[in-house]
Amino acid sequence: MLKAFLHRLLPRRVINVYHLCLAHFAAFYYGHPSESLIVIGVTGTNGKSTTTAYIGRMLETAGHRVGWTSTVGFKVGSREWMNDKKMTMLGRFQTQKMLREMVEAGCTHAIVETSSQGIDQNRHVAINYDVAVFTNLTAEHIDYHGTFDAYKIAKGKLFEHTKNGTRKEFGGIEQKKIAVVNIDDACAPYFLSFCLDKQYGFGIAGSAREVNLHRFPFVPYEAEQLETTSVCSRWTLEDVEFHLKPLGRFNVYNALAASTVCEALGMTREQTVRAVAVLESVPGRLETIQEGQPYTVIVDYAYEPAAMKALYDTVALIPHERLIQVTGSAGGGRDVGRRRTLGMMAANTADVVIVTNEDPYDDDPKMIMDDVARGAEESGMVEGENLQRILDRQQAINEAMRLAKPGDLVLITGKGCEPVMAVAHGKKIPWDDREAARRALWKLSTTSR
Repeated sequence: MLKAFLHRLLPRRVINVYHLCLAHFAAFYYGHPSESLIVIGVTGTNGKSTTTAYIGRMLETAGHRVGWTSTVGFKVGSREWMNDKKMTMLGRFQTQKMLREMVEAGCTHAIVETSSQGIDQNRHVAINYDVAVFTNLTAEHIDYHGTFDAYKIAKGKLFEHTKNGTRKEFGGIEQKKIAVVNIDDACAPYFLSFCLDKQYGFGIAGSAREVNLHRFPFVPYEAEQLETTSVCSRWTLEDVEFHLKPLGRFNVYNALAASTVCEALGMTREQTVRAVAVLESVPGRLETIQEGQPYTVIVDYAYEPAAMKALYDTVALIPHERLIQVTGSAGGGRDVGRRRTLGMMAANTADVVIVTNEDPYDDDPKMIMDDVARGAEESGMVEGENLQRILDRQQAINEAMRLAKPGDLVLITGKGCEPVMAVAHGKKIPWDDREAARRALWKLSTTSR
């Protein structure tokens, strides 16, 4: 309450200076730990957490000891735990403390999922990044930044900050400042325009690109002969074949970003091929729940239109009869117009839609649910037939399982593996969609005996 009051009372410039001073003091307090690590910052709208984990896992296969901070969780050497903070990028002291723990645990690399809000609040300024990664950019968090351009500029500050950081030395060799950019994204020219010491562009050969990249120096890293199936994805890079188990074109992009980073940091092509082949899905991202039921249950974090479209495209690869989706939308005043869009997308894709509560924050959860359901109705769904509104999320998931028949696919979206639900007055209550799905399946199997 006090924090919100001060933000309303004080000018934005004063708050920015306060954040800046706090960031530098936190780094000083913990002994500037980022100076002892190769620090990789991952920014963008979608895929940040998966790319962060992929980079870390791949570096580990080459014998490096790593740590990371992401929306999904935290890792310091051999220790991993879930992120229950409802924050992508932790506060300045928490992040610096985490980096210090990585140094003390013998880590050589740190991967920091770096959000636009974190950048805007100067949480990144006292971290000396060596690599800046851009995954993609879609219209998200506009409620916070005001315009898409302001959102893009906030992301770009990571690249500018990385470029201007002091060069570190490891084993007598200077570590160059590196940019890794998704060249299939329309914003690629902006992120390449910072001209870091070394620049790499990853993408899929043959993708329609509306922008001219010839005036920007970068090393291309493009997947050719891409084939995505219900079993895996395959592609080649300079006639070397890659195999990836996690499904979907979006995971190909995540793996391309990670393998580009790893090769830019010295891993060989042979090493990255082996590392990509053993990558597993990140918790809460297209995660299958299996308790012996005769239908497929998938939990996924997707909560905004672009990510949802990518998810639907991937789900289409998985054989199924009907698609039953449990969906909702977050509150907190964020992107209110997205609610109707999510409802329309669900109605246009799923056979049955159950709209429920997600992370209401201080907004009225029933109003959020009604907005999403209204979008589904506008796209032809009929309440009581193929559309339901169930405010209690556990009951909504229970109903999806009750409706499912052999061969169906139940898709639960919006929260993934998040261990809490954000409700009114800043409270967080324990929650996990995966456990909720298991509870529903257990209950159904017990009552059917």
